[in-house]
Amino acid sequence: MTTTPFIHWPADLELILASRSPRRAELLQVAGIPFQIIAAPDVEAELAATLIDLDTKPHLYAEKLAAAKALAVAEIHPGRLVLGADTIVVLDGDILEKPVDVEEAMVLLSRLSGRSHTVISAITLCGGPAGHPGITVHETTSVEFLSLAEDAIGRYVATGEPMDKAGAYGIQGYGALMVRGVEGCYFNVMGLPLSLLGETLRSVFSKYQL
Repeated sequence: MTTTPFIHWPADLELILASRSPRRAELLQVAGIPFQIIAAPDVEAELAATLIDLDTKPHLYAEKLAAAKALAVAEIHPGRLVLGADTIVVLDGDILEKPVDVEEAMVLLSRLSGRSHTVISAITLCGGPAGHPGITVHETTSVEFLSLAEDAIGRYVATGEPMDKAGAYGIQGYGALMVRGVEGCYFNVMGLPLSLLGETLRSVFSKYQL
């Protein structure tokens, strides 16, 4: 694998991606960032319920989940640099996570139809040889949907693509034909804001001499 020319990558350092998301793995590979996948323990469901009950602001909600995933893996693998991430869709102040079933996917997509919504992806970097305590940042992107007919939504849900994605759609797949426009980072909508990740990695490497 060719390493990115935009980051002075320390020799023999390999990032741990604390996520099962194939899209995040694909983006890291495209960007030339050396990594391996070690998925975080299932901390998301319990923590997410707690945060929503507390009416947490959307960006803080995403940041807390990203940090929890990264720190859970860093504790198990001391000395390794760990990346945690979380992506949410926000509409009318509501946080739209992954649908639990087909019916919820239909409802979420119907709500998004013909409207603009916000996608927030938070990332946390922690650990590494210097034992970085953790830095968490987030990116925000606005996405506008075309108006969607109910039968088209049904056919899309039947593909299975919406079921593992926040907001019940994937912009990099069939869902691309639903999107009228994107304002901000496209990769953020996929689940990993690459430019923000690059800036954060450079900051960590510089400050902590990793």
